[in-house]
Amino acid sequence: MSETLKAVQDMTDEAPVTDVTETFVQWQELLAELKEKIDARFELRRDPSTEELEAFGAQADGPRGSLAGYTGPEIDWMIHSWVGEPERGFVNLHLTVWLGPHVRVPHLGIALLCWPGGWFYLDSVPRASLVADGDYYDRYYAPAEKEWLAVREEYEDLTWFTSRTGFIRGSLSPTAYCYSMPRDERHIGLVRRLMHEQVDRWLTWVEEAEPVAAAEREALAAADLAIRRNIVERDPANVMGVRYFGEQVTDRLVRALWGGDRILPRPS
Repeated sequence: MSETLKAVQDMTDEAPVTDVTETFVQWQELLAELKEKIDARFELRRDPSTEELEAFGAQADGPRGSLAGYTGPEIDWMIHSWVGEPERGFVNLHLTVWLGPHVRVPHLGIALLCWPGGWFYLDSVPRASLVADGDYYDRYYAPAEKEWLAVREEYEDLTWFTSRTGFIRGSLSPTAYCYSMPRDERHIGLVRRLMHEQVDRWLTWVEEAEPVAAAEREALAAADLAIRRNIVERDPANVMGVRYFGEQVTDRLVRALWGGDRILPRPS
C-alpha cells in the first residue's frame, strides 16, 4: 500500500495524453446503476436551476460535462454529474446524496476519476461527532472496519490519496475509500462491488432510521448545508474547472454542487 501527495492537476499534467473513454463509459454505467437504485427508493425532482447544465462546454471533443441536481421530500440535494475531456485523459464524475433532516443517517459520497490513472472516493459523510457519539460510530462505521482493512491488505496496487488540503483530509470518515488505482478489470470490479454494497447498505439504514425530533431538524439542516458548501467550495480540484471553463462557469458549477442557486425548497 503506497500513498501519493500529488494534486489532481499535477497527476494529469505529468502523465502522457491518454484516451480514457473506455473507463469513462464504465464509470458512467456504474453511476447509472447506483442512481437507479436510489431513484427506485426516493421521490425526486430535478431542480430547475440545473437544467441549463445538462450539457456545457464543448459540443464534441474538448472539455465538457453535465450536471443535474435533484431534491425531494427525503433528499435535500443529490448531484449526478461529470466533467472532463476523456480523449485527453481527465474525467471527474460524482453521485452524492445529502439526506433531509428527518433522519441522521450519514450522507452518501461517491466520486470517480481518471487522470489518466483510475481513482475512486466512497464515504458515509457523518452527521454527528464520531468521537462524541460512540453509538453513532458503532451503528454506521464499526461494521465497515473489517472490509476496509481487508481491502487495504489485499489490493497492494491501491495508492492512498492524501489531499494537500487539510480541510479535505479532515472531511473523510475513518472508513472512507480514497485511492488511485490501475484501470484494470480487477480494480474496476472492486470499485463496482464496494459501491453497490455501500448503496445497498445505505438504503437499509434509511429504512431502519428513527425520525429526528422536529425541534432538532433546523439545526441539523443548517449543519448539513454548511458541511456540503465548505467541502465543495474548498475542493482543490476546482482548479481543473477553472482551467477548462474559466472562473465564471466554474463558480456556477460549484454553486450547483452545493445547491447555491436551487429553486425548489429544502425538505423540512
